[in-house]
Amino acid sequence: MTKILWQNEIKHTLKNTNHPYLRGPWTPNFVELDACDMEVIGEIPHDIDGIYVRNTENPVHEPIGFYHPFDGDSMLHTMTFKDGTARYRNRFVRTKAFNAEQEAGESLWAGILNTPDMSKRSGWGEQGYNKDASSTDVVVHAGGLLSTFWQCGEGYRLDANTMDQQGALSWAPIDGISAHCKVDERTGELLFFNYSQHAPYYHYGVADKYNRLIHYTAIPLPGPRMPHDMAFTEHYSIHNDFPLFWDPELLKHGQRQLKFFQDMPSRFAIIPRYGDASEVRWFEAEATHVWHWMNAYEEGDEIILEGYYQGNPDPLPLAGYPPEAGKFLANIDSHSFQSKLHRWHFNLKTGAVKEYDLDDRYLEFGTFNQTYAGRKTRYGYSSILKPGWFLFSGIVKHDLETGQTWQMLYGDQRYGGEAPFIPRKNATSEDDGYLVTFVTDMKEDRSECILIDAMDVESGPICRIILPHRICSGTHAAWGDGPTIRQYDSNIW
Repeated sequence: MTKILWQNEIKHTLKNTNHPYLRGPWTPNFVELDACDMEVIGEIPHDIDGIYVRNTENPVHEPIGFYHPFDGDSMLHTMTFKDGTARYRNRFVRTKAFNAEQEAGESLWAGILNTPDMSKRSGWGEQGYNKDASSTDVVVHAGGLLSTFWQCGEGYRLDANTMDQQGALSWAPIDGISAHCKVDERTGELLFFNYSQHAPYYHYGVADKYNRLIHYTAIPLPGPRMPHDMAFTEHYSIHNDFPLFWDPELLKHGQRQLKFFQDMPSRFAIIPRYGDASEVRWFEAEATHVWHWMNAYEEGDEIILEGYYQGNPDPLPLAGYPPEAGKFLANIDSHSFQSKLHRWHFNLKTGAVKEYDLDDRYLEFGTFNQTYAGRKTRYGYSSILKPGWFLFSGIVKHDLETGQTWQMLYGDQRYGGEAPFIPRKNATSEDDGYLVTFVTDMKEDRSECILIDAMDVESGPICRIILPHRICSGTHAAWGDGPTIRQYDSNIW
C-alpha cells in the first residue's frame, strides 16, 4: 500500500472548463507529495540507480485571455530508483512569477496567445511580457534539477534528491536562458543559448560542472528569430536560424505572428565549444523548422546532425475549431507540421550540405543514451504522438545504422511522455538499459511510471509503478545518474 510521507496543497483558482488542454489527460493537479511503497506491477530492476524527472505545464489560476498549454506553471515529477526500490516526489517550481501569483491569488501574466497589454505586470522572455513559468524543459546538471522556459527565463534549480527549492540561476544573463540547454556527461558542462528582440538577437554560453558560467558569446542574427533547440558534438556547438519567425512588418506595429518564409534557406551556425562570433561557420540547407534535435557527432571532415525536420512548418488550422484555436492546435500537432526524423551532413572542409529522412513516419521528441551525447550513436528513440493532439501514444526505436525499427504503443487512452534512456549498471552495449516515462491511463483514472527494456521495446513495460495521484501531461524529461548526483551532495558552490 502506498505510503504518503508528506503532502501539501497549493492555493488555486482554476475552474472547470471545456478547454482541451485543461481537462482529460491535461487536467492540472495541485497537490505536492512524497510517496514510497507504491503498488508495483512486475519488478523494479536492481541494476538502475538515479532519478527520472519530467517537467509538466500545470496552471493553478484562471488564465488571462486564451490559454495555451505551454503557459502552465512548472510542476516537476521525479521517481528515484535505487536497489530495486522507487520513491515519488512532485513539486511546483517556485519561480518569481509563481510566488507573485500565489500572493496575489490570481494570474498576473497573459499567455503567449494574448496581447502584451493584457498582462498586469511586465514579464520575462523573448516577448517581454510573458510569465517565466520554467515549465518547458528539465535537465540534471551539477547535481541538481534545472527547469527552463522555451521563450527564455532565469532557469530554476532544485535539489535532485529532496526537491528543495534552490532558486533562480545566479549567473543567468540578462536575456536569460532558453529551454533545451544541453549537458555533456563527459565534461559535466551545460551548454545553453538565448534569444531576444534586440540585436545581436542570440547568444550562446557554457557553464562548467560546478555550475559556474565560463563562456558567453553573441552569435549575431539578421533579426528576431524563434529558435527552440541546439545540439553539440565533442568540439562544436550547433545553432540555427530557421525561416519561421515573427513577421517583421507586423512586428514593427507590436504584433507577433509567426510566418514561414519558404524561399529562405535554413541556416546552421557551427561554432567551437569556446569560440566566438568570428569563428562561426554558416551552412545553408532546405527551408524547414525543427523543434527538437536527437544528437550530433563528428565523422571525418563532417558534422552529422539528427533531428525532426518539418515538412509543413506553418500548417493550416485544425478543422472543427474557431480559427485562433485551430491554428494553435495545429502548431502543436506533429501530424499537422509533419515532423520526420532527418539527418544533415555538414562538411567543414568543402562547405557542402547533404540531408535526407531517416523514417517516413511523423515522429518527435527523440531520446538516446546520453553517455554518447556528442558522439556517434547507433540507437535513438522517437515519440509517436496522437494525430491532432499533443499527447504521446508510443515509442519507436531506431537502429540508425541498418534502418531497422521497433515500435511500442502505450495502449488505448494511455498517454506517456518523452522517454529518457537509463543505462543499466555494467552495461555491455549502447542500448543495454531501459526507457522510462510516466503514463496517464484515462480508463483507470491513474498515472504510472513504466520501465521498458530498451533492447526489446516491442515486449512492452517490464515494470509499472502506480503513482499516488493522476498527473497532468507534460513535455520534456531527463535521467540523472545517482552516483554522479551524489558527488555534489556537499553543495561545494
